[in-house]
Amino acid sequence: MPALFNIGLLLFLVMFIYAIFGMSFFAYVRKSAGVTDLFNFETFPNSMIVLFQMCTTAGWSGVFQALTNDKPPDCDPTIKSPSNRGDCGITAIAIPFLVSYLIISSLVVVNMYIAVILENFSQAQEDVQQGLTDDDYDMYYEKWQYLDPSGSQFIRYDQLSDFVDGLEPPLRIPKPNQLLLVAMNIPICENDRIHCVDILDGLTKYFLGTLDALPTNNEAETPIDIRKDRPKDYYPITTTIQRQRENYLSRIGLKGFRYNVDRCRTIRQHQEPKLARAQIDELIEFDALGTPALLPSHQSSFTTRKLVRQQRLTDSDIISNCSFGMR
Repeated sequence: MPALFNIGLLLFLVMFIYAIFGMSFFAYVRKSAGVTDLFNFETFPNSMIVLFQMCTTAGWSGVFQALTNDKPPDCDPTIKSPSNRGDCGITAIAIPFLVSYLIISSLVVVNMYIAVILENFSQAQEDVQQGLTDDDYDMYYEKWQYLDPSGSQFIRYDQLSDFVDGLEPPLRIPKPNQLLLVAMNIPICENDRIHCVDILDGLTKYFLGTLDALPTNNEAETPIDIRKDRPKDYYPITTTIQRQRENYLSRIGLKGFRYNVDRCRTIRQHQEPKLARAQIDELIEFDALGTPALLPSHQSSFTTRKLVRQQRLTDSDIISNCSFGMR
């Protein structure tokens, strides 16, 4: 912050000096191009506004055009004014005035960018060198008590994102943080529970920059020095990365299932008119031996008769007959 303040103070000093020069030489220039009722050198505030605009390299060409209008009909040198030049500009002074200001202000602005970058870099380096303190760990367990008042040392997996977002820096990871939590490869125990030490271990690795986003295996990497802190019912069955993979594959499978069902239903809708036309309106009479005998549809019989129609596919038939394998 001190470096940025010093650079900003230097820029203000440069603008102050050039505003005085601008008021001395261009206060009565005719308003045209980039010189207007607001952007002009008639007063000190207006001069500062013009110079602040030009330090961002915006609108300097219009100001240059207005300040270099030194001949009629662009200006009138006969108008009475304290400058004894009417409302005309001075090209010999306007060129070095604007060119020098643009160069100096650009250098100062670039130095401001560099100062901000260096300051952030030095601050980040100091944070890494300082590391996590006991106060940070105390803050972590104080926040943990709100979600685990019984002291079971576990929270549900769906509470992880809100819990990490509710921490204080440097352990806090604001939302959206789902991708980072997956990359931490945190072990997940039975009933979708996560242990407090596993979460703290992942947050510490992320803070120190040692987080492995693509681990070589799916097993939980438990530090040796904290194994004793695990309770007896600590049985990891998966990790956040493995859970993400399972969810992704399940979504793909469900999408393929729905696609096949919709495709089979579409086929059925196209086949139903043909099946209706091919409907057989004959009755079959079965004798004692089970031999079918065709009868006209208008005849009746007390024996077992069946109406023979072309079988229509139902939704259950579609699901059982379609192939749901991913091809």
